[in-house]
Amino acid sequence: MTEPKRTPLAERHEELGARMIDFSGWYMPVQYTGIVDEHNAVRNAAGLFDLGHMGQVDVDGPDALAYLQYMTTNDVSKLAPGDAQYSMLLYPNGGVVDDIIVYRRPTGPGYFVVINAANIDKDVSWLLEHAEARDDLDVSVKHVSDDYGMIAIQGPHAEAIVEELSSVDLADMSAFSCRDTTVAGVASLAARTGYTGEDGWEFYCPIDDTLALWNALLEAGEPHGLQPIGLGARDTLRLEARMPLYGNEISDTINPLEAGLRWVVKLKKGDFIGRDALAAAREVGISRRTVGFKLVERGGVPRSHYDVLVDGKSVGFVTSGTASPTLGENIGIAVIDKEYAGVGRPLEIAIRNRNVKAEQIKLPFYSRN
Repeated sequence: MTEPKRTPLAERHEELGARMIDFSGWYMPVQYTGIVDEHNAVRNAAGLFDLGHMGQVDVDGPDALAYLQYMTTNDVSKLAPGDAQYSMLLYPNGGVVDDIIVYRRPTGPGYFVVINAANIDKDVSWLLEHAEARDDLDVSVKHVSDDYGMIAIQGPHAEAIVEELSSVDLADMSAFSCRDTTVAGVASLAARTGYTGEDGWEFYCPIDDTLALWNALLEAGEPHGLQPIGLGARDTLRLEARMPLYGNEISDTINPLEAGLRWVVKLKKGDFIGRDALAAAREVGISRRTVGFKLVERGGVPRSHYDVLVDGKSVGFVTSGTASPTLGENIGIAVIDKEYAGVGRPLEIAIRNRNVKAEQIKLPFYSRN
């Protein structure tokens, strides 16, 4: 058995009383005081997340833009310096390699790409393979995950906490933008992005400075109700906000159109890997749709890969499900045959050998005011 990798904050999590688990080969906190308590802290105050398990790739060179246009689904040409963009890497058949965020650096040349922890090796190999295959492009692709720490602060009090520590004003940043700053003396790229449905920032800093940044944010945030947050609450938060998880809502067998993420796919921008497959699928029409639902009777909590039925017939499967702390209901997301999709229409979820009644509801389950 291979020992899981550790972020620079592993010992700090233990000191804070976190329950640690092996997550995608990383030693990570799943919870501190409890998932519901941590979830509510983010919704009502602020939460601090160790994202040191995420991956980062630098893309630079004269043809960096052309390369990223070919590799990703979204239109990278729309990015001005300091802009960020949610996007995807696809296989030629339209299946998803990974969902990513592409940053155009606010100063200096090049782009910064953030990838999921579980997919780091696969993504880096994919990006390097295609950079080497494109002899016509002068581009440099460099795996830099070992150089960066990554910390997120999310919640309605995040702005007040960050304001105390940042060397430059970050309050006027728009969503999906980034800016160079110094936070508590630590040089950081501040990105107004996140995975919770709340406002906040993700900070990328030199890996050796991660602990200092974490401690400074935690100390400054204490009067504001800031709490450290584990992976358990991160999952319930992102599900309520309808943010996809790779391997659940998107995968090599669930393409962006089926996942309800057509807005990420810019077919008119020109050629990119997977474009022809998605264009063909759009032409004939997709046969499956992603829907949200809530249980309308007691019977347990829906979980990933539970069967979804209509009149006893299997029509799809649950991709993610939970007991929602914010809504106080058991909710889930499912991929089902298109003919059965529609807000208000009934479903049944197979939970422990019992078909539990559910109703389709509008996504996202939660959005902040």
